[in-house]
Amino acid sequence: MNIVAVANQKGGVGKTTCCINLAAELGRSGHSVLLADLDPQGNSTSGLGVDRSALSRSVYDLLLGEASLEEVLIRTPWEGVSLLPATLDLAGAEVELAGAMSRETRLRRGLAGVTAQQDVVLIDCPPSLGLLTLNAFVAASRLLVPIQCEYFALEGVGQLMRTLELVQNYLNADLELAGVVLTMQDQRTRLSREVGDEVRRQFGSVVFETAIPRNVRLSEAPSYGKPIAYYDGTCSGAAAFVELAREVSDRWLRR
Repeated sequence: MNIVAVANQKGGVGKTTCCINLAAELGRSGHSVLLADLDPQGNSTSGLGVDRSALSRSVYDLLLGEASLEEVLIRTPWEGVSLLPATLDLAGAEVELAGAMSRETRLRRGLAGVTAQQDVVLIDCPPSLGLLTLNAFVAASRLLVPIQCEYFALEGVGQLMRTLELVQNYLNADLELAGVVLTMQDQRTRLSREVGDEVRRQFGSVVFETAIPRNVRLSEAPSYGKPIAYYDGTCSGAAAFVELAREVSDRWLRR
């Protein structure tokens, strides 16, 4: 089961950039991909060119049991990529689900059967360890953690690992830390290289060889509602996601 929670409770680490562009590259390489936007900011939704204000249904309705997967799912213009979109309604989901029965399993039940249609599901988690992220962890079989090559890169990652352990012990024994990807790398700086070395020392073989560089075109693409491959496929950011998608496919999607 290839359901991947992409999470880091530290904001600004390139998590959504990874979700959008990894989904697009996997789709371009022939895989069927579902991107579930579980972040109330809805950046994965707008980054794929979907107008959130025009949506009548979102992943919020799926979590509350008010819509089925088929009613929420959107076929995007990008090859092989479908989307469970987010709207601002999702911001209230944690409060509304707080007293609900089996509140941690709402997403897992909503996604039931989706793996028969999709090769991989990527879940863009909010930058917190609240109920929405917990739903993603319970639904997923793999955890992918983006870590930026900055001074405070590993700050808070210990808390994320403790949360992973608790979920494994009590809610989802199948969840594993399956990947760490270095983001915002600038090989010209010693700090970036040192942070990369430390991440590889701590996490070993789960760290992908491909690192995502700092790249202006990567930053621009979401404002045009396009993955980088469709915005500027010649830039260094696009090339990095081609390689990352190849690694992900080799590790997780080989049949």
